[in-house]
Amino acid sequence: MKKLLPIVLGSDENAYGNCRLLAEFCDAKPLMLYSYRFYATKYSKLMDGIQIDRFDSDDVFPDALYSVLKEKKNEYEKIVVIPCSDRYTQLLSRYYDRFEGMIANRFISTDLLDRLDTKDRFYSLCDEYGLDYPKTVIAPFGKWENAVKDSGFDFPVVLKPENSNGYDYIHCHFEGKKKVFFIYSAEEYADVIGKMTSSTFRGKLIVQEFIPGGDDCMRVMNCYSGNDGKVKFMSLGQPVLEEYSPYTIGNYVSIISRHDMKIYEKVEKFLNDIGYVGFSNFDMKYDRRTGRYLMFEINPRPGRSSYYVRGTGNNMMKILCADILGEDSGEEKYASAGSLWTEAPKYVLTKYVGDKKLKDEIKGYYRAHKVSKTLFNPKDIDLRRELAIRRQYYSFIKSFRLYYFDKDKTKG
Repeated sequence: MKKLLPIVLGSDENAYGNCRLLAEFCDAKPLMLYSYRFYATKYSKLMDGIQIDRFDSDDVFPDALYSVLKEKKNEYEKIVVIPCSDRYTQLLSRYYDRFEGMIANRFISTDLLDRLDTKDRFYSLCDEYGLDYPKTVIAPFGKWENAVKDSGFDFPVVLKPENSNGYDYIHCHFEGKKKVFFIYSAEEYADVIGKMTSSTFRGKLIVQEFIPGGDDCMRVMNCYSGNDGKVKFMSLGQPVLEEYSPYTIGNYVSIISRHDMKIYEKVEKFLNDIGYVGFSNFDMKYDRRTGRYLMFEINPRPGRSSYYVRGTGNNMMKILCADILGEDSGEEKYASAGSLWTEAPKYVLTKYVGDKKLKDEIKGYYRAHKVSKTLFNPKDIDLRRELAIRRQYYSFIKSFRLYYFDKDKTKG
């Protein structure tokens, strides 16, 4: 019987990065389950794949995953399952009892997931455990129009649906629709709300004060908490550039790994105290005025850009598997600084990163060959795959030319 089989749920860049990490040390080829195969994993030789129609739906997921687990459990001593999206994490938490004894790694309960996934309940937890977050108003439909007026803070503001990946927002349509809006005046706010009201969307809106600073003030942290509910690994990153196209705005384009024990200790205490298990991914912003890290959200999975961690010398999938097998991974607990991860060409970084010190640091990483890219893998070569990846890679040049704006420039 073989020792361990990793099953990856999803087929996007996150899934590819995790399969790439697993392929470095795991004897078994990762098995990827998905409803649709995206370009990031198409034509890849790193994993075996099974396409399951509507795999991310409640009426398909539990039976389909159970069937795969039942087939594989006689071949492997242990099976770990790695969700690569919020949806798959929700489904695993909801139906975990169905797979009792078949999946070796644990997931947080649906109750804790609801507390973390809903902004008002997450910010209540932040209050309880001493985590800072921006001034925020959560406005239900019918109270969108006066949300800023009633908030106690002024423009500029950040406006976004409570869940921009939720079914109701993804499937609504209105002019100028974006994942996140940066709004600088009352007139601009009224215009966006008017267009949004004309659509089918009726969910909650998040209105937050804009924290001064551009993309380089953002911070991301990826953590792993073991089956015993204790943090085993933490890595801090400083995004230096985000995406700007309407449907992907806010996604990280490039990250430099950092190290800060102050925030490591604060987040570690939070995760340990709430009994968290598995991967967690925090988005936050560093407030230069106060020196505080302000929490935006926690994602209960490896982050989409979490491959940046590999540049620190650590492998998050190895940490997971070692924990499950009762072995020492040999990795750091608190990842160090000193590497660059990017999805876009060097030209985009040096043109659109405004801070001279950061720009020089980026150039230094290129000179030192300390740059990692999730999808460019010399051990996974296929001409069709290479063409698709390069097409996406260089598309950032056009995307930034069309959509880039200075978030930190107050207009009203």
